[in-house]
Formats: sequence, structure tokens, C-alpha cells
Amino acid sequence: MNCDEFVELVTAYLEGALPPETRQRFVEHLAECDGCDRYLDQIRTTVHDLGHLPAQRLAPDARDRLLAAFRDWPRGS
Repeated sequence: MNCDEFVELVTAYLEGALPPETRQRFVEHLAECDGCDRYLDQIRTTVHDLGHLPAQRLAPDARDRLLAAFRDWPRGS
């Protein structure tokens, strides 16, 4: 597994939704890659710190702008 694949699977990993074979590859990559280890820690911290905020606190126009911005976000090759 490379770092791009790792990043795309972080959410599924944290939700416990990876198939066993993919989870194993994910964990193996995590053990070998300090950068991805830090990335996973950052995502965990973000989820912990922001995950409790209620969705209704975000104005609908702000939500739409954020979704549009990330919809066009460049994906890894």
C-alpha cells in the first residue's frame, strides 16, 4: 500500500469498515510510515475535537461552499 491509498482509507479504517485483508495492509503500512502515522493521529484528533459539534451550527450556505470546494479537490493520481 502506498501513502495515497492509505489516506483514502483512513475514514473506513477509523469506522472499522475495512475488509480484513485491506485492514492488514493498512496496519502494515502504518507500522512502516511515520508520515502516515502522524496523518492518522491528526485525523483522530480532528474527529475528537470537532466530531461533537452539531451539524446545525454550520450555516447552509457555508456548508454548500465547503462541499463545492472539496468536491473539486484534486485527488491523488
